[in-house]
Parts: sequence; structure tokens; C-alpha cells
Amino acid sequence: MVEIFFRTLPFFALIALGYGAGRTKFFSAEATAYLTKFVFYFALSAMLFRFSANLSFAEIYDARLAAAYLWGTAFVYGIASVVGFLRGLDVQTTAVEAQCACIGNTGFLGVPMLAVLLGQDAVGPIILVLSIDLIVFSSLIVILITGSRDGRMSLGILRSVGLGLLKNPMIVSMVLGLGWSSTGVALPAPINDFMTILGAAATPGALFAIGASLATKSAERMSIAVWISFCKLILHPAFVAIGALFLFPVEPYKAAVVISAASLPVAGNVFILAQHYGVAPQRVSAAILISTAASILTVSAVIAWVTVA
Repeated sequence: MVEIFFRTLPFFALIALGYGAGRTKFFSAEATAYLTKFVFYFALSAMLFRFSANLSFAEIYDARLAAAYLWGTAFVYGIASVVGFLRGLDVQTTAVEAQCACIGNTGFLGVPMLAVLLGQDAVGPIILVLSIDLIVFSSLIVILITGSRDGRMSLGILRSVGLGLLKNPMIVSMVLGLGWSSTGVALPAPINDFMTILGAAATPGALFAIGASLATKSAERMSIAVWISFCKLILHPAFVAIGALFLFPVEPYKAAVVISAASLPVAGNVFILAQHYGVAPQRVSAAILISTAASILTVSAVIAWVTVA
């Protein structure tokens, strides 16, 4: 584990650097917002496009792997939902807590870090995990929040979900990349080089942006945030491991990738959704802060376990 810890340390050091820049106001909230926008719309999208364009659909989609990850994620989502309802929370707040409990920072942290730590062959399973998170669970939280407010399902809700997916640059870049890959034509060298150079900015940019954004987060409602962080960092990888190793057994390497992806801290886009809908943004903020800090140790432990096993 010590070796893995030192290999993950540079990634978390970049987050810490961003955090320090944000806390000292050297990097303002406005600067953080623009850096995040650059990474989200340009650098990370270029990285995902290049990865997808050099992979076939078969290298990404694995029915058993998808079932294992989906089962483990849904199970933890269910646990967090039951606990929320037992505490007397409404549907909206429960949906936000459940989203925090099982959706990790796969885009900004997982894609760049796991591709380096686990090798380029990890890219296909990582894209599969990211696709499930974005298409299934990001849609689910919107449906639950808007549906509970309207008191019913409507075409307007489904239209809103569909437009949200179509406007997400990560989804668009992966679809375009797979579309190019399906032609069987290699990316022209100038385009490939352009995407490589632009995509290279995703890793330091995304990690710095994570840290800078954490500087604006507050650690309120600590007991709830600790519970959510426990679900995300411990329960989520544990149940995904049960799915990938026992219920829907897949080859060890792919299982290691999805378990590692499941161990990532709470995703920042959950806060964006919570803030947009005005549902418990403070507890989401605290969960992101605590889970990211704790993940320095837990992610290293999980990756060490799956790579040795």
C-alpha cells in the first residue's frame, strides 16, 4: 500500500495546491469557475474524445461489467435512500444524499488518475463507469427532484433530462469519439496531436480545479457528511466488488478498474445539481470536502488491494 500511496500522492498534491491557492484567495472563485469550464468543455472533452476514438465499442461495453457496477451502485443508492427516509427526509433531499453516496469524481479525478495508475487498458472500463454515472444516475436525480415537485412524471421532465444529456460535453465527446472509431479510420496525425496536447491539460487542470473549488466548501452537518463519505468511500467499492467478483464475475483486471473507480470521492457535479435545485447544498459541500480528504488514504488502500488481489 505504501508504494501505491506514493504513486497517488502527486495527484492529491495537485488538489492540495489548488486548495491552497483558493484558500489564500490567490485563485479567486471566478478564476476557479473559468478553469473548471476550460477543463470540462475543452481539455477533458479532448482527452475523452481521443480515448474513445482509439477504442472500439466492444472494448468499452461489457454487459457483465456494466451489470456488476450498476448493481453495486444501485445497492448503495438504495441503502442511502432507506436511511434517508428513516430519518424523515423528503424525496428531494434523500435523492441528493443517495447521489452523493454512490457517484464519484470519475471525470475530473478518475479518468486522469486511474489511466496512469492502472494503465491505458483501464480507459475502456472507466468510460463505461462514467457513462453509467452520467446517463443513469444523473438522469435519476433530476427525475426524482423535479417529479416530486410536480407530483407526477411528465414529458417536460423527460425532455429536460434528454437535453441535459445532449448538452453534457463528456457524453458528447465520448459519442463522437466512438462514432469516429466505428469508421475504422485512424485519427489524422494533426488532429490526434491536437487532442493529445489539449487533453494533457486535463489532468493538472482538473485536479487543481478540484482543490480550488474545495476551498469554497464548508464542513457543515458533519455527522451526515461522514455517513455519506462512508457510503461513498467504503460501501460503494465493497458492493461493486461483490458484483464484479461474485454476482457477475468478470476478468480480474476489469474488476480492479471498476472497484477502484467506485472508491473515488463524491463528485463535484452533485453539488452543482444540489445548488441548482436548492436542495441541501451545504451537506453535499461537506461530503465532497470530507470524502476528498479521506480518499487520500482510502483510494490508495483500495487500489493496493485490487492490484495485489
